[in-house]
Amino acid sequence: MAMKHLVQHIETLDQHPAWEDTRQALEEARIDALPSSPMCIRDVLEEYFSDRIWPAFNPSSPGYLGYVPGGGILLAAVADLIANTLNRYVTVNEVAPHLSMIEHSVIQWFVDCVGYPAGAGGFLTTGGSMANWSALVTARRCRLPDNFFDALIYTSNQAHHSVLKAAIMAGFPEANVRVLTVDNAYRIDPVELAMQVEHDRAAGKSPFLVVAHAGTVNTGTIDPIDALADFCQAENLWLHVDGSYGGFFCLTERGKRRLKGIHRADSIALDPHKGLFLPYGTGCLLVQQQDHLHTAHYVAAEYLPKRTVPSGVPSICEISPELSRDFRALRIWLPLTCHGIDTFGEYLDEKIDLAHWAYEQLSGHATIRIVAAPELSLLAFVLELDEEIPLERRNELNARMLSNANQSRRFLLTSTVIDGQLIVRMCILCFRTHLPDVEFCVREVQRAADEVIGEIS
Repeated sequence: MAMKHLVQHIETLDQHPAWEDTRQALEEARIDALPSSPMCIRDVLEEYFSDRIWPAFNPSSPGYLGYVPGGGILLAAVADLIANTLNRYVTVNEVAPHLSMIEHSVIQWFVDCVGYPAGAGGFLTTGGSMANWSALVTARRCRLPDNFFDALIYTSNQAHHSVLKAAIMAGFPEANVRVLTVDNAYRIDPVELAMQVEHDRAAGKSPFLVVAHAGTVNTGTIDPIDALADFCQAENLWLHVDGSYGGFFCLTERGKRRLKGIHRADSIALDPHKGLFLPYGTGCLLVQQQDHLHTAHYVAAEYLPKRTVPSGVPSICEISPELSRDFRALRIWLPLTCHGIDTFGEYLDEKIDLAHWAYEQLSGHATIRIVAAPELSLLAFVLELDEEIPLERRNELNARMLSNANQSRRFLLTSTVIDGQLIVRMCILCFRTHLPDVEFCVREVQRAADEVIGEIS
């Protein structure tokens, strides 16, 4: 019964909107009462697929170009069905040795992808936010004393919001996060970072950690990771790279060049549910030295098997925050094994090509100004407006262009705000998105821009 609904959904996915207006649904949605008696599953599923899955945003749509898409590759759903039906416990090696090695295999694949050396390791998380948090906890436990309240964290004003949240949840006062301004390309300026670190040391503080981004959410910008690695090495600072959006572009030659130095980071957050097109809830933390994870996370318990790792492979519970958790590695292992890693690289290469095609079309249009050209698969733009027009009015006009462009609902673009200016983002990262989808989107953006400019001319 469920399969009937799912197959129909997938087979008609290109006919579904990329988004729907959810404002009325937000007013109408209610928390269910606890059922006291059984119901027919046919009726339950019919109600679920008829009344619950819409209205909503549709990240599996080829037209979903907002936020950072997650494609939801089907083999991952098959993997979850298998994993949840068998219900094996995999965080202790002794309980299911061959299955627990699947996660270690996946981690080793990712270690190889980013170019980490022997001795590196990691574990799977629910996403980049949890990976960023665990990275900061690991760095704190390995580098700082119990009284760490003078330790400072440095990142840019383009950082993902989870960086600040991670710092707070790792126990740091919010004031200990130094937010750096960025250069004209929205990157961390190593010179400004060096000046801030020198100033803080002179004030008796303890510079501790730098968070760089391998593709920011706002503009897709990549911080100068190699230069930051040089600085952090010289200053004995931990370098964490949030590669949740862009990290897996290292599977492409262009991505490798643009992510130069990522293998030098002490830790890296990755999101397979972005760059590998997998279902949401699939993240990863890698560290250059796996022993750091054991130092940060290991706690002994009498009811657990004694730590014996003749193969040199620890149980996941010894190097991560979780003891009970789902077998999330299977939803990575099965698609990568069946499709091969080169296939994923080819799809990511296509997304870079599509973003550059969109950039060329939009940058050549008279009524559009590019704010950030794509380094990977994300670009940002605004209307070409006279700077004498007040910022609030310019933001209103850009918001109108965005709303007008999105009105077909065949695609979704989203906006962000930088230095008070509303800008429009196009993020191409769904495996179902191809040139015809982007062509339609670009035409609609150009039409919407021309209409708004025409109204005020």
